[in-house]
Parts: sequence; structure tokens; C-alpha cells
Amino acid sequence: MAATRSEARLRRRSQAALPRSFYERPVTVVARALIGCVLAHGDCAGLIVETEAYHQSEPACHAYVGYTERTSTLFGPPGLAYVYRSYGIHALFNAVCEPEGVGAAVLVRALQPLAGQALMRARRGVSAELALCSGPGKLTQALGIELAANRCDLREGPVRVLGRADGADSPRVAAGPRIGITKAAELPWRFALAGSRYLSRPLPASGLARARHAR
Repeated sequence: MAATRSEARLRRRSQAALPRSFYERPVTVVARALIGCVLAHGDCAGLIVETEAYHQSEPACHAYVGYTERTSTLFGPPGLAYVYRSYGIHALFNAVCEPEGVGAAVLVRALQPLAGQALMRARRGVSAELALCSGPGKLTQALGIELAANRCDLREGPVRVLGRADGADSPRVAAGPRIGITKAAELPWRFALAGSRYLSRPLPASGLARARHAR
């Protein structure tokens, strides 16, 4: 019954997709602001609790090499999905940011499941809710997001990003270095919902100490 109520709430929020102007801002601003928003695909959805920012100016970003067939989505209009295959295994979901012509995107690293948990469990082959979406490859598998979603408009779908619930308090957001990379790893461009149990990996204590309300 709880999942059914969650799905009903998501249907009522179907017009609450974030506008293009939300994504036109600096990628680190968007990465922080996405915490507490909702990523939805089909009957499944989750609260965004962890993100990472990537920009063409630093070597960990795919756009660092310039405009290519692979990176063309990153240089496209803000508010598109950039979905790519990591190590030939996992599809990873990103939201394209900044003005068109600038290569930048936010990687969504973890979700707190809100709707469709039974389907998520079947896709993931695990039962523990904390393990369903606790990583960028896990969450795309759980939500059924594949490479075909690359370049889809996040306002219209099939993958959508919905704003925070009306009246919701601004979340406390902690920041720290990005993980799983070897280049520009020192940049504090990983953002997470402070105190969340659904992260891909705990944040350093220093990041939690600096947690403040997102703007």
C-alpha cells in the first residue's frame, strides 16, 4: 500500500518537472540544488541524495577532450539527459547543465527509493532497500534507465527530474571530493544529503561539518 501511495503522489507531481532555467546555472550550483529533487522513470522513482559535478575545464569530465560524437550531448541544451556506458557494463545518468556550448553535467550517484520498489528489487536482484540505488550504476539498473535515454528532455521524459515537494524544507547538503576517479579528484564537487543512509559511500567528516542549507 505504501508504494501505491508514493506512486499516486508522483502522478500528482507530474507537472512539476524542473524548468530549463534550473539547469542553465553553474554545474556545481545545479549539483547541490538537485539534492532533494526526484528522479523518475516509468513506475519507479527516487529522491536524489548524492550527486557529482563535472565541467569541461577539468580532466575528469568527458567534455575535457572537446566536442566529439560521444560528448555532443554534453555540449547541447541544458536539461538533457546524458547517459553513457561505464566500463562496458553500467549505464550512468547525468543531467546536462550550463548554457549550450559549454560541456558540463551532473552525475546522479544515489537515490532513496520512493516508488516502484518491488520492480527495483526484481531488476537488481537484491531485497535490501538501502542497496537498491546506492550507486550510479545501481540506480539506473533499478529504474530501468538505458542508453536509449541519452539526449531525452528531462522535462518531458521518459526520464524526468521533478522539483522538491511544495513546502519541503531545504535539505542540509554536505560536500566533499568526488570518488571513483583519478583525475581532478581533489575538487570538492560531490554533494550529498547530510545524514542520509542511502549514499553510495559516506562523506568525510569534514564535509558533514560544513553541511549547510542548499540555496
